[in-house]
Amino acid sequence: MPVISLTTDFGLKDGNVGVMKGVIWRICPTAQIADISHLIVPQNIREAALILFRSAPYFPAGTIHVVVVDPGVGTARRPIAARIGVQYFVCPDNGILTPLLERAEEQGQTVEIVHLDKLNYWLPEVSRVFHGRDIFAPCAAHLADGVPLRALGTPITDPVRLDLPKPVRTETGWRGEVIHIDRFGNVASNIHSKHLRESQADKSGIIVKVCGVEIRGLVDTFGERPEGELIALLGSTGNLIVSVVNGNAAARLNVKIGDAFDAIFS
Repeated sequence: MPVISLTTDFGLKDGNVGVMKGVIWRICPTAQIADISHLIVPQNIREAALILFRSAPYFPAGTIHVVVVDPGVGTARRPIAARIGVQYFVCPDNGILTPLLERAEEQGQTVEIVHLDKLNYWLPEVSRVFHGRDIFAPCAAHLADGVPLRALGTPITDPVRLDLPKPVRTETGWRGEVIHIDRFGNVASNIHSKHLRESQADKSGIIVKVCGVEIRGLVDTFGERPEGELIALLGSTGNLIVSVVNGNAAARLNVKIGDAFDAIFS
């Protein structure tokens, strides 16, 4: 059975996610549909790109990921579909695929992208404001039903790319920034375990600094410190994060996306 995942900023109140599923099942009744998230911050393309980048690798080969975070809906922005490595992606051409494309280039994965311009694979009537229902869902369903990627559109080689922040090496460590705050208030940076390899043998020697607050040493688990303590550790994706044990670090620090986040090797 083909697997299709959905990621949107639609929420669950208005029925839009259910409608997309209905469109998919009418075209490909055997599709299994998985919800990654429908609580992306509205119009936040970077957050959608990050969540997709973290989630997609855990799906089986051949999965079709539909992502609809689309502030440019109805404009000249292109609807696209891509094969990156062994998985497929259907989304607006607004940079959502940037982290996946960067990883594919690093790992030498095959990439093929088409502009979804074959109208016979869209719904007959297309709204200017709901391409998730009228373009992305049906194209994904046809792909799941066996239609080749190249039949869905014209090949392109110039997808839109986001200018994503990268951590910078300093004399004393790394300077990054806050890239995500989860529902628990954990504050994630773009500093990754790979940046800390030279110092991970002595985690007690790493100083993490964010919003003027310093945390000395990294822990491995939340349970190593008492409730209410501010801690630094590597999250499940390998990113360096700051948390409060059984609390909310973002609220305590009054931190926001884009704030500086430093890892200092003492």
